[in-house]
Amino acid sequence: MPFRWSGRATQTLSAAAMSALLLASAGKHFREPQYLDDLVPDVLCRDDSGQGPNGPLAVLSRQEWVAVSGLLEAGAAVGLLVPATRRAAAGCVTVMFTLFLAGHADALRKACGPDGTPGQRRAHGVRLPLQAPLILWAWSLRNPGRRP
Repeated sequence: MPFRWSGRATQTLSAAAMSALLLASAGKHFREPQYLDDLVPDVLCRDDSGQGPNGPLAVLSRQEWVAVSGLLEAGAAVGLLVPATRRAAAGCVTVMFTLFLAGHADALRKACGPDGTPGQRRAHGVRLPLQAPLILWAWSLRNPGRRP
């Protein structure tokens, strides 16, 4: 007897895959936080050195932003696995990935500047456009799927 995928089963598998991706990314936030430092726009980073004034958006240090975003990704991953919270979690993940566009664009801008390296330009040049399919994927998880 052939196995038929229902819309709900497909969505559950897709949510589990997105959850795994978010958990892997969240783990990277804590294993190698310096890898993600470039993705936090300077305007958001508090400077505790006293060298200059902090803007109104600079409420956390770069390392704190990386840790907070890792915790948010881990929480969103769990939310996607629970059918009752999947729709809300998927909406939050969509917003989160959309907000991450600013960080990816800023990182690419810096990588293309005089201090950027070819490796940074290549990495950020690939990461920025990858946000679009991630945003669309997260948005697609808001649909609970068709009932069999």
